[in-house]
Amino acid sequence: MKDLRILRPLLLAAALLAAPFAEAQGPAPASVQAKVATHVQPLLGTLKDLVSIESGSRDLEGLAQLSQLVAGHLKSSGMTVQMLPARAPDFHPQLKGAPVGSMVYATRTGTGQRKVLLLAHMDTVYPKGMGAKQPFRIEGNRAWGLGISDDKGGVALVLHTVKLLEELGFTDYAQLGVLINGDEEIGSPGSGNFITQLGSEYDAVFSFEGAGFQEDYVRLATSSIAIVEMKITGKASHAGSSPERGRNALYEMAHQMLKTRDFGDAAKGLKINWTVGNSGETRNVIPASAVAIADVRALANEDMDRLEARLRESIKDKLIPDTSIDLSFYRSRPAFTSNAVSLALARHAQGVYQEIGMKLDVRDRATGGGTDAAFAGLRPKGGVLESFGLRGFGAHSNDDEYIFIDSIAPRLYLSTRMVMDAGRGAVR
Repeated sequence: MKDLRILRPLLLAAALLAAPFAEAQGPAPASVQAKVATHVQPLLGTLKDLVSIESGSRDLEGLAQLSQLVAGHLKSSGMTVQMLPARAPDFHPQLKGAPVGSMVYATRTGTGQRKVLLLAHMDTVYPKGMGAKQPFRIEGNRAWGLGISDDKGGVALVLHTVKLLEELGFTDYAQLGVLINGDEEIGSPGSGNFITQLGSEYDAVFSFEGAGFQEDYVRLATSSIAIVEMKITGKASHAGSSPERGRNALYEMAHQMLKTRDFGDAAKGLKINWTVGNSGETRNVIPASAVAIADVRALANEDMDRLEARLRESIKDKLIPDTSIDLSFYRSRPAFTSNAVSLALARHAQGVYQEIGMKLDVRDRATGGGTDAAFAGLRPKGGVLESFGLRGFGAHSNDDEYIFIDSIAPRLYLSTRMVMDAGRGAVR
């Protein structure tokens, strides 16, 4: 009974599928629908396998193990797979050239007109050891597990979309590509440039971040993200006998943080939040150094430029004389802004969802989160569309992350159909 309830939207819509596919090339809609139905339970099995391997962004061992699992799935679907090592740039304020999770890049050449790329990430925000306390489980219409919503549900959808196309014998695309990276949750410092390159080569890019909670949607916008690091140098002295001889770096850090905390603009979606502050090691010593880190979000890349300029001007006004301030402004992720092709892809996706009697919203304003769609959309050859993943809840929460099982069939149908139509050049 549960399977029928999950698949009812697809089964009831079978009659609606014939007309939109009247001129389609490739498998008949009933064949696609039937194949989708056979993948619901296997996809849950894939999710269990993915969730059972811990893969925090700095857990290189777990990421290596998970990348092998992902590569095996893609090879079994007839794809050529490359394992590409990744490393953060030397100027990254926190990682400073450190290795990050490798990328799994797979391709398959077809006979169609357009190149289609599927994006997802396998890293999570959780520290190693949490997985043993929260194993994969199913309760009713929910499947639970760390990283299941962000973004192992997306990875599973990508793997089964590729498998579905292989089983259907569909190759009416110029090239089908898959990129699964292991550093998205830390800003994709090692994979961002490669994703930008791929975005300039593929006609359509579908990114598989989560698809909402109560409503299905795809996204045409995500936020820009930056990391601000402020280092203050003062002078140490004895806090009891001669504090006046020191230059308190902690005071200066607090002054700068409080002065700039309101530099955001809610109307523009510009946010700055100081989230880390460190200074001093000994109680009776005036601290000679301090470091503060801020998280910055913006809807437009230009607003990042303006905020950086304002911060640099602001630090010239100091509370403590003879202190020095060094400020770095690292753009971790650009904003994703859509183009006309992206909008056409979104409208086409809405039509595909209507075929199965379901509504698909299109979100055209970012809400603070940033994704790899932004890198793909920096120099796009065609269009980019975000949020092809599963509906769920609790991303980045310690004990409340799950996906809705009844979203598997419709979302898998959507991704498969979109690859078919984009690959054969049917999206206008």
